[in-house]
Amino acid sequence: MRTPDPQKSNPPPSQYTTLMPLFRALLAALIFAVLTPAQNPVSFPTSDNWTIHADLYGTSNRCVVLAHGGRFEKGSWAKQAHTLVNAGFCALAIDLRGFGLSKEGPSAADSNFGSPLDVLAAVRYLHAHGAKTVSVVGASMGGDAAEGALAEAKPGEIDRVVLLAHGAYGPPEKLKGRKLFIVSRNDRGSDDQPRLTQIRAQYEKAPNPKELVILEGSAHAQFIFETDQGERLMREILRFLSEP
Repeated sequence: MRTPDPQKSNPPPSQYTTLMPLFRALLAALIFAVLTPAQNPVSFPTSDNWTIHADLYGTSNRCVVLAHGGRFEKGSWAKQAHTLVNAGFCALAIDLRGFGLSKEGPSAADSNFGSPLDVLAAVRYLHAHGAKTVSVVGASMGGDAAEGALAEAKPGEIDRVVLLAHGAYGPPEKLKGRKLFIVSRNDRGSDDQPRLTQIRAQYEKAPNPKELVILEGSAHAQFIFETDQGERLMREILRFLSEP
């Protein structure tokens, strides 16, 4: 009886078999690149001569400005921007003055906390480039800038605003248009007091239409996206922005 040659019974893998994992990886990367919206860097001036840098995602004429918190920059919105584009919006994530690439401006102008003028410049940039509606999502410091922009905007410039754990410092009667206030129940400010208290007080005095959503937990603003409440937060934002 002839003993089988082990090399013949177990032939070496073919070139096709060897290349299959590489082919699958390349195909997955290609599909991801096609399905993931590209971002385009843009910049525009503010009315007080700052230059604001931003990333523009998508081409829809329904647009959303994304204004970051004090510990973030425009790139922190990438995941949410992709979600917005897939839902039919374009998204413009900005670097508020003094943050990221937005360092060009008059030395006399305050650059520590961003400015409502940064948000207004973003809104007007989008309108000038064909946007039919522009909404704003502002988180923490960016929410303060969004709040100020809403108070100063001309009628019709800002369609609606999401205020995510903002400071709620401004006069509520100036908050025109549709507003969604969102905060974590146990989110505490620098004075160790719940942010919900001041946000609720502003919400109750603000004119209609308005909504208040309270999430469980203690995460602040954009940090909520990293918790088990992140998916709900994004759902609430999409629902509010998409409602007729």
